[in-house]
Amino acid sequence: MRAKISYAVTAAVLVVYFVLVGSRGVLLIEAGTPLTVTFGAAVLILPVIGVWFLWKNTEFVRDANRLAALLDAEGGLPVDELKRLPSGRIDRDSADEVFARRRAETEDAPDDWRTWFRLAVAYHDARDTPRARKAMQRAITLHKTSA
Repeated sequence: MRAKISYAVTAAVLVVYFVLVGSRGVLLIEAGTPLTVTFGAAVLILPVIGVWFLWKNTEFVRDANRLAALLDAEGGLPVDELKRLPSGRIDRDSADEVFARRRAETEDAPDDWRTWFRLAVAYHDARDTPRARKAMQRAITLHKTSA
């Protein structure tokens, strides 16, 4: 729940920032000189890109949460079997061991969104966020095409 609140607050702050930047872009365009119009148009592009990125990220999180709920209802969510260090951090060797199993499962069933979801969790536990995101995107795509 704390992650959802943090995400909502961050998104709200970004929206306020986009509005402020956009208003500055409009003010520059209203000045009417070729230079300020050019800068104003360039400044207006930033909020558009930011809103698009925020939307795509929100869509990704919503889809991933939906898959997690489906997998939980099926009883297929991965169990946290990772060993932890005294500090509470995940033991790297333990994460690598679980990752190897999840990768083998995915290789055995490459068209099953569930295996890709569990692989994404294993990547995340191994602190490989880019690959975790790609695996989760693959799970989302497979689920959408199979539905």
